[in-house]
Amino acid sequence: MKSLVTGATGFLGSAVMHCLLKAGHDVRLLVRPNSDRRNVENLPVEIVEGDLRNHQSLEHAVKGCDYLYHVAADYRLWVPDPQTMFDINVHGTKALIIAAANAGLKRIVYTSSVAALGLTPDGTPANEETPASLAKINGHYKRSKYIAEQTVLDLTDQHRLPLVIVNPSAPIGPRDIRPTPTGRIVLDVMHDRMPAYVNTGLNIAHVDDIAYGHLLACELGKTGDRYILGGDNMTLLEILETLDDILGQRKKRISLPINVMLPIAWSMEKIAAVTHKEPRATLDSIRMAKKLMYFTSDKAVNQLGYQFRPAKLALEDAVHWYQKNGY
Repeated sequence: MKSLVTGATGFLGSAVMHCLLKAGHDVRLLVRPNSDRRNVENLPVEIVEGDLRNHQSLEHAVKGCDYLYHVAADYRLWVPDPQTMFDINVHGTKALIIAAANAGLKRIVYTSSVAALGLTPDGTPANEETPASLAKINGHYKRSKYIAEQTVLDLTDQHRLPLVIVNPSAPIGPRDIRPTPTGRIVLDVMHDRMPAYVNTGLNIAHVDDIAYGHLLACELGKTGDRYILGGDNMTLLEILETLDDILGQRKKRISLPINVMLPIAWSMEKIAAVTHKEPRATLDSIRMAKKLMYFTSDKAVNQLGYQFRPAKLALEDAVHWYQKNGY
């Protein structure tokens, strides 16, 4: 069995790669020529250089593979040029899925995101059927993932593709080398950079649990269906206090109204436009915080046998990995 994984140099993709290796798969990785390869060094994998924006390289990458795990995405909450994000997340995804279909792969797992799903008005956990629309989605990343998922669903219906979609929540754990926006929360607490918080919430899951959920979806998922791969729903304050407990340094923090944060985020984005460094807060991230981003993984639990460990263990693993690796 040969599996192609995209995004393995990154956070979630590297976890999927490790799960496949443990399961005995021959693993091929699609890796950009200039990518940071720390997550794939000294592993028994085949590396094929390519780029989601280079469609010819995608045809070469899928050749001879049985399975595709398309995990790669441009995951940033602020980008100086949104077109790059859409080229990767939407157009690159479409080209890769078509290449995999033409190559006759047995199964395709597309990694979407809970960002592509709707939220409930009252903050109760959303599921795969909670209504979503592009008009109600904030931010270039979330919009790109919504459009990409709709594109993938259309391709699956039109060409009867053996494809299943997974929607991970906020992954936490080891090997978040960049780090991701969620990982930065952990680092900010570790470096005492979180004196305040807003009243919002996230669904936190261990990255390795989400990764194993990909394999379950490949084996047991229904073609054309979506499966949320998540964990525990926690307020931002609960996340911060859990990290404090892990670090043994409970801090006092102030609660800031979201509307107070908007002009601060606006100023940070203006500075970022000059420095080209990602701002610590963005208008889109603050607007997202107006709703509790809570989800349920009941469908994956019941239909795939998906399991997730407590969020505190995911946060502990993230802290320990960052400490061990000099962050």
